[in-house]
Amino acid sequence: MIACYTLKVQVERFEHSPVGHLVPIHGYDGQLGRDYEHFAFVPDALPSTVGMRQHTLRLLSEADRAIGALQAMTRLLPRPSLLVQPALTQEAVATSALEGTYAPLMDVLEADYVDVSKQSAQVREVRNYVRAAQRGLTLIEHLPICMRLASELQQVLVRGTRGDEYDAGRVRQRQVCIGDRGQGIVGSRFVPPPNGPILEQGLSDWEKWVNADSDMPLLVRVALSHYQFETLHPFSDGNGRIGRLLITLQLIVARVLQFPILNLSPWFEPRRDAYIDHLLQTSETGDFDPWIAFFAEAVKVRAEVACSTIDTLLTMRQHFIDTLRRDKARGLALYLAGDLIGYPVLSVSDITSQYEVSYPAANSAVERLVRLGLLHETTGGNYARVFRCDAVIRAIQAS
Repeated sequence: MIACYTLKVQVERFEHSPVGHLVPIHGYDGQLGRDYEHFAFVPDALPSTVGMRQHTLRLLSEADRAIGALQAMTRLLPRPSLLVQPALTQEAVATSALEGTYAPLMDVLEADYVDVSKQSAQVREVRNYVRAAQRGLTLIEHLPICMRLASELQQVLVRGTRGDEYDAGRVRQRQVCIGDRGQGIVGSRFVPPPNGPILEQGLSDWEKWVNADSDMPLLVRVALSHYQFETLHPFSDGNGRIGRLLITLQLIVARVLQFPILNLSPWFEPRRDAYIDHLLQTSETGDFDPWIAFFAEAVKVRAEVACSTIDTLLTMRQHFIDTLRRDKARGLALYLAGDLIGYPVLSVSDITSQYEVSYPAANSAVERLVRLGLLHETTGGNYARVFRCDAVIRAIQAS
């Protein structure tokens, strides 16, 4: 009875959509162990223009300015690349939490120094996102935003997790659904297009649209691209995380960001229901404006937060350097103090490799920073001597 009611609600919700249509599907639902008959939503190709309210246009303008300010702020850093690893780690934690995978930031930062067998499944999964993001930054040097790119990143993302199944790294070979897994396909909240020619055509259209010349404002294009990617749901697992990673990569490809330091997931995560509702309501009503406004606000707020965090880290970096100078430090210890904002968790072995110095020299520099209160040892059960800078970690967590 519940399944029949849900089926009716889903059909009534999407059957008159101006931006897509329903297609009948049937098959065997492995979750419930029985056959099913239902309908899947197939989005139309994205439009070349969209109508927007004045409020949305204002938010887009503010978001553009905030991104511009963030770009300018990164130029104040002696080494902007220092912010990449902390930013990717923070995004990894938040984007994974959006999908129900929770891991403390500290555990993720220290994972390099913990035997894999002692890491939680959640930490390993979050770490996979960092690896996928790093791979994505390399791939966009010679690939456009496309399914080849997304597929490779998805394979990295799910490696060794519950999503690492026969179709990992490929467009899904099965029907998926969004909602309570225990309710099966018929009882789900949303059913994306069926696998096969319909899905493949939708993804081909998405690729062409994303890479076509357009007068549409960039943030509007990115918002619509994300909607379409999530609605098509090309993979059996990891669609949300890959879709949000593609947002960052699109902004870098478009050269409005030089480094992946704009994290939207910390804004989406506490608004998870609104985030999902906006995507579903777009399919239902065909009105892109509310989703674009929601997306623009996320960009604006998170760009402003990133600027504030960089300002905090710059101040902190100068304090570290001043502390070392007052202690008459020179050379390695001084360089190390200046780089703590990018490497708040490190080992002596890391330093020997990164700065190409001897182990005794690295150890001496670390001991000096420990004596001055900038680092403290947290080795515990790790297989290397590990140190962390709590001030930097608190700044990252606060952002």
